[in-house]
Amino acid sequence: MEIAYIPSPSRGVYELFGVIPLRGYAFCIIIGVFVAVWLGNRRWIARGGRPGTVADIAVWAVPFGLVGGRLYHVITDYQLYFSEGQDWVDAFKIWEGGLGIWGAIAFGAVGAWIGCRSRGVPLPAWADALAPGIALAQAIGRWGNWFNQELYGRETDLPWALHITSSTDGRVPGYYHPTFLYESLWCIGVAVLVIWADRRFKLGHGRAFALYVAAYCAGRFWIEAMRVDEAHHFLGMRLNEWTSIVVFLLAVLYIVLSARLRPGREEVVEPGASDDDTDDDGAAVKLDKKSEDEDSETKDSEGKKSDAGKSDAGKSEAEKSADEKETAEAETDSSSGSGSSESETDDSSSSVEAKDEEAESAKKA
Repeated sequence: MEIAYIPSPSRGVYELFGVIPLRGYAFCIIIGVFVAVWLGNRRWIARGGRPGTVADIAVWAVPFGLVGGRLYHVITDYQLYFSEGQDWVDAFKIWEGGLGIWGAIAFGAVGAWIGCRSRGVPLPAWADALAPGIALAQAIGRWGNWFNQELYGRETDLPWALHITSSTDGRVPGYYHPTFLYESLWCIGVAVLVIWADRRFKLGHGRAFALYVAAYCAGRFWIEAMRVDEAHHFLGMRLNEWTSIVVFLLAVLYIVLSARLRPGREEVVEPGASDDDTDDDGAAVKLDKKSEDEDSETKDSEGKKSDAGKSDAGKSEAEKSADEKETAEAETDSSSGSGSSESETDDSSSSVEAKDEEAESAKKA
């Protein structure tokens, strides 16, 4: 009895206006890339980088990653394209699904290295900033397998079983483990783990990226063991299981050696970015200082006027009376001085008249 299950889309391609094909797989890849760049840009800026640097380097990394992912898939599943009855042209039809994450990361790193060299940015620091975003991009991209009804696990009667309805390419309709969903949820957990560990332990010099790789490989190992799609086997295990083990060990080894040789985190992730910030801040400080000086001068002048007004208004009545008394005494002294001058003039004129009279008396005698 069917209780519950995850339905599969009836088709993975929808035509817009009956002409333009809209493929669910491609949409998932594109949305994943945008999320990775958006989150990586925020983390890059928080670590002292310039806005837009992550996107500029991603212009190199994404195309290289797509080519590498497709090459890995075609090489490891060559029988799907080069065996008898198959058309080798299908190897170029990336929209039909088939990207190997190992090749995507390896070739994407080459493209990122070229972009980092052109910007003078250390590749490990850029990879650390982008690591959680890559995990989220994988989580979103895995839903492209749901649209294509591919990469599912063994049969199951669990309530979250995936209902496969297509019978093309050797599929058998039925209910299977939704390994695409398991990996999607695991990648979300990996992104959360890397963000937490990066904040808690201040990971640097590529260790955040290495943690993402190790955590992803741990999940990919047990999820890969559940899948039933055709794959090459070595010593009883699928090729991707062995790849997960090897890459996991290399990532852990890198974390240990890097922590010993280069502890801590990079102080500068993008040359010149801090200088730009300092110049902007310095200009702002100068403007603020000028504004403060002008305000200070205005306040001083207003304070002096206010003090003068308060000084005049604050004089007591006694002080005003003293001022009036001093003014009156000064006027009195001035008037007395002018009176004495007039009396001296009168005395001098009378003495001159007496001398004239004595002179006339002498003549008569």
